[in-house]
Amino acid sequence: MQLAASNPGIHNQYEVYKNMYEALGVKDIDQILIKPTPPQPKDPALEQIDALAGKPFQAFPGQDHRAHISTHLSFMSTNLARNAPPVMAALEKNIFEHISLMAQEQVEVEFRSEMQQLQQMQQMMQQNPQAAQQMQIQMRMISEKIESRKAVLISEMMEEFMKEENKIISELDNDPLAKLKARELDLRAQDNERKKEADEQRFNIDRMKAMMNQSTDQQKLNQNEDLANLRADTSIEKTILSAKLKQQGK
Repeated sequence: MQLAASNPGIHNQYEVYKNMYEALGVKDIDQILIKPTPPQPKDPALEQIDALAGKPFQAFPGQDHRAHISTHLSFMSTNLARNAPPVMAALEKNIFEHISLMAQEQVEVEFRSEMQQLQQMQQMMQQNPQAAQQMQIQMRMISEKIESRKAVLISEMMEEFMKEENKIISELDNDPLAKLKARELDLRAQDNERKKEADEQRFNIDRMKAMMNQSTDQQKLNQNEDLANLRADTSIEKTILSAKLKQQGK
């Protein structure tokens, strides 16, 4: 039988189990454990299906990031997504991943010569350690310039995304049906909370009754034991008294 870990920590769990079996000297580990396959790129529709199912998904370099973002924003405007906060959160997370990758790919185009220069400097540092300190300063300046540009791009893309998301939120605020649905969900949540509290109170009351009944039963047992002892004592006294009367009668 093969074993496999599941979902987000699948790779880490696989390594843990693999190390454990190796330490135990188990052979043919691949016949016991299923080696997890790396996640694969998906189209936006499949990502939205995963979001609805609560499954993880991620962005990948080289994808059409704007198409993914645009598709997710359109889906986020539907009642199905708007009434499901976990789905909205998963889609937003994926959008942020696409924004980061989009900015990274943009700076790779804009700073192609600078990145090539960085690679050359790294090779030169290995060949000439004496010049390493000066090259490190130059490399740091180039890296800071690239990161600064990337931060600006992310800021611009985030601003564009926030404008589109605000449109969705505005539509939700102005949609009476959406408001009614949100209100219905709030009332349902409040009702579930009241039921939970009532169940807890009922449980506490039942537990108190059980404790009281247990105490009453114990008291009855003690009383019965006392009565039995009293009857026994009375019977002994009667026996002794009867014996004394018989002796006196003789």
